[in-house]
Amino acid sequence: MSQLRDNTTKEDLEKITPSIIELVYKWQSKGRFIWSGPLSDEKTGMAIFEATEEEAQEFHEEYGRICSEMLDHSLYQWESIPFLSML
Repeated sequence: MSQLRDNTTKEDLEKITPSIIELVYKWQSKGRFIWSGPLSDEKTGMAIFEATEEEAQEFHEEYGRICSEMLDHSLYQWESIPFLSML
């Protein structure tokens, strides 16, 4: 989960966008699943991905290095495979 900080500007987001795109591309190019999108408040987003605990922590740390000054973010473990198999 990520949420914009109150002082984050459009220019701030434009600066980090290429790095976030590269991070997601690197993840997906290794055959790993990721789904992400905004929530209806236009300030919060969520990404869902399948990973080991170590891989998830690595992704979260890299994400934090890129955007921690502009976004508050948290990592949650969610046993979503049964849900995703229904899609």
